[in-house]
Amino acid sequence: MSGTDLLGRRFEAQRPRLLAVAHRMLGSPAEAEDAVQDTWLRLIRTDADAIDNLAGWLTTTVGRVCLDRLRSGSARHEQPAEMAGDDTPGGRDPEQEALLAESVGQALEVVLTTLGPTERLVFVLHDMFAVSFEEIAPVVDRNTAAVRQIASRARRRVQSRSADPEVDPARQRRVVEAFLAASREGRFDDLVSLLDPYVVLRGDATAVRMGGTAELRGASGVADFFNGRAQAAVPAFVDGMPGAVVVRGGRTSIVLSFIVTDRIVGIEAVADPDQLRELDLAVEPEAAR
Repeated sequence: MSGTDLLGRRFEAQRPRLLAVAHRMLGSPAEAEDAVQDTWLRLIRTDADAIDNLAGWLTTTVGRVCLDRLRSGSARHEQPAEMAGDDTPGGRDPEQEALLAESVGQALEVVLTTLGPTERLVFVLHDMFAVSFEEIAPVVDRNTAAVRQIASRARRRVQSRSADPEVDPARQRRVVEAFLAASREGRFDDLVSLLDPYVVLRGDATAVRMGGTAELRGASGVADFFNGRAQAAVPAFVDGMPGAVVVRGGRTSIVLSFIVTDRIVGIEAVADPDQLRELDLAVEPEAAR
């Protein structure tokens, strides 16, 4: 098998995710297909051996392609009432169809009609696909702190417009609280059930020095990491999202922010003092006592 054929197979394995990202951004199955094809063309013009994380590279690249299309006005901005079936180009396997179907509905409509191109990209990549702020920053030509602020602003705008369960803060809060309880009580199976199979856990350098992990992927691994932990974590809102904080000696030492759709797709652990000062934290009064 040639190198191009092998790369093609690896790309096809990521296609469902890329189509879902592009459809969230552009609102049209046809536009999404075009953006994914553009991403493939960029990949084959790149030294793939130099890419450490192909899935991450492809996700941010398709996001950049979509952002370019939105800024240039080339996207048609179709309003999706429902996902086309037999007339979607190329046909879809069940996983691909499920991912694309998840992209349709009120949440997508709100994203398309409420957010500008940059806000849309940040919101889609981070809140829906758990791409880190550090990875998004060069795509939108901002620093990490600015991207975090854009995400927070976009999140508030979407939540203020949508009644969809995917972005309902009350539902997200219940999922996070259930996760923290399962973590404290060592209920591994419950932890797995609350996590997306492709969940990503990330921690900054300070959190790693405190016993955390820089990056961990997959429900089983993340559940194992949290199993029996979170003893000192209390529920909080982090930049408007349900999360948790660990307070030691009267000071916040670790903040956990959760990205929740139907399940938890991303967890970020922040312990760096400078980063902690940038976060908008609101600890629930009952939890603080």
